[in-house]
Amino acid sequence: MEYRNFGKLDWKVSALGFGVMRLPITGNDPANINETEATRMVHYAIDNGVNYLDTGYMYHMGSSERFLGGALKDGYRQKVKLTTKLPSMFIHSTSDFDKIFNEQLERLQTGSVDFYLLHGIDNRSWPKLRDLGVLKWAEGKIAGGQIKHLGFSFHDDYPVFKNIVDAYDGWTICQIQYNYIDSENQPGRRGLEYAAGKGLAITIMEPLRGGQLSRKPPEAVAKVWGENTQRRSLTEWALQWLWNQPEVSMVLSGMSTMEQVVENLASASRSKVGILTQDERLLLERVCKAYQDLNVVPCTGCGYCQPCPNGVKIPEIFQIYNDAMVYGDLRHFQIPYNGGPGGLVQGQRADSCTECETCMEICPQKIPIVETLKKAHKLLRTQDLPY
Repeated sequence: MEYRNFGKLDWKVSALGFGVMRLPITGNDPANINETEATRMVHYAIDNGVNYLDTGYMYHMGSSERFLGGALKDGYRQKVKLTTKLPSMFIHSTSDFDKIFNEQLERLQTGSVDFYLLHGIDNRSWPKLRDLGVLKWAEGKIAGGQIKHLGFSFHDDYPVFKNIVDAYDGWTICQIQYNYIDSENQPGRRGLEYAAGKGLAITIMEPLRGGQLSRKPPEAVAKVWGENTQRRSLTEWALQWLWNQPEVSMVLSGMSTMEQVVENLASASRSKVGILTQDERLLLERVCKAYQDLNVVPCTGCGYCQPCPNGVKIPEIFQIYNDAMVYGDLRHFQIPYNGGPGGLVQGQRADSCTECETCMEICPQKIPIVETLKKAHKLLRTQDLPY
């Protein structure tokens, strides 16, 4: 395992961190974690050098923290830095700070967390938390030893990011979405460099854009990849692009199988700043352009919009919609949308949307979800499939 500087802290972080939000599940219920296999994966990662675990109050519909509390018994808690997050969308009064934080400590079976992040803050949630006194509250927890370091995860534009970084001198860490497709989106490269210049540790989420960058590419993208002479997997290309940059402290991966854990650990062991040549960086720029020319919806499948009060499976719909548009096989993707094996059922499709816009208030990608659902339904809906 390669280890990297972590902001101003006198501590080295593993190049790869374990994002505990896409664990293997049983059935189709994200709350029902396959704990035996997930524990095996987490232990294997730690035994092979991963020293940073990232979870959140909402991950796996609330089951992630509880699972991790059990998985970190028998000495594993002492081997890692543990991060969880304050869910800003569930904070309505100052009393909610303690209520949720105490619940998290109970779930995690620990007396303290190493890093506590304000979750997914943006130009709406940050003023709310700030005005409720979240910084004073957090400083009290730091003084009492229940929180070691404070930070935030972020989904908004660069000016908002810069304002939040500048608003408080006590930030230790920030977590941003960043990958070779999103290098100019959200805070992007500018935000990465600005936060690093302020001495913050910077952890990267969505390095594969919800898995999009590791799947078999469409023909137009595959043609660009054909110029590649360095035989890396698609996943490793995306990860090495990040590790190539000195400002990146650590890359989080939400791993769903042991195979992914093993592959990512191997990639991390080969990582270093400056590993990519200029020709390789230019290749990735051309791949990015090819993807951008094809994609329709910038959804990463984070699941923040779930559960929809009307039962609409928004991330699943957008994934089907994007795949249909990118891969150009409409008929193939109409099958899961219209109730084919393993697909959506009545009540989960876009026509069940009542336009309440609850999802749009919390979408990290600021997607116009209601209108996009209408477009997806118009394209994908059919009555004449052979099943």
